[in-house]
Amino acid sequence: ATMASMTVREVLYMYSVVRQAYERLVSVCGSPEQAQNVVALLVWLDQGTISAIHHVPAMAPDAVDVVAEEANTVFKCLRHQLPVLPPIPLISALCMQGGVRIEPAFFAIHQDLVVHGVAHFLDGAGKFVFDDRLHVLLRNSETGLVGNPPELMAPYTSQLVAVPEDCRSMFITFSKGMPPHREEIFEYFREKWGDCVVRVLMEKTKGRHMPMYGRIIFKTEAIVKLVLNGERLVKISIGHHQIWLRKYVPRPSKATETI
Repeated sequence: ATMASMTVREVLYMYSVVRQAYERLVSVCGSPEQAQNVVALLVWLDQGTISAIHHVPAMAPDAVDVVAEEANTVFKCLRHQLPVLPPIPLISALCMQGGVRIEPAFFAIHQDLVVHGVAHFLDGAGKFVFDDRLHVLLRNSETGLVGNPPELMAPYTSQLVAVPEDCRSMFITFSKGMPPHREEIFEYFREKWGDCVVRVLMEKTKGRHMPMYGRIIFKTEAIVKLVLNGERLVKISIGHHQIWLRKYVPRPSKATETI
């Protein structure tokens, strides 16, 4: 069956090893957000050959830690202003077992491909694979004690569900008196990660006052997850400017009108 004609249940079965790897990563490393990014990276690397991710469920905790650390380094390097080679000996070795040779330089040169590939999984099948409630329903239905829940029998759709802007936005703050231009922020992400930003908004100021904060609206929620990778606050350098990014939390007040 093509993905298009499958039910949610069939897709969960198809990704059962991926789910086991995810649960293993969460139990060893503790951060669901980081575990989701690690899994999405491994799934993307696994295109076409059965390789890296199939080893994760049975790995010793120390090895699981190393895989997570290497993947986290990949995501950190993606945020660097200059291309950086992430050290990934274990992930490379796992991929080699599947006959795929991965050079660390690939992650530095093709950042847009990496981000696009990982985000595609996070925004698509990952929404089902990482849904704890669906897996509880699946386990319950396998016991035979309950019928097939309609959620599991529903046709799987890989169409991206429209996510409200607030959910794919990041709040940004600048060093006092040192904001980059709106275009610089836009170009920074576009040059590195491809077409991923919808727009950049800056605090409206009067006179000679510099904006102190702003907001970036990304095309998908996954980009926010990749920027933060489980952290609450992340700093990046754009030219000589530092910007701090965090998840955007809308305020239920008039204040939202300024941005």
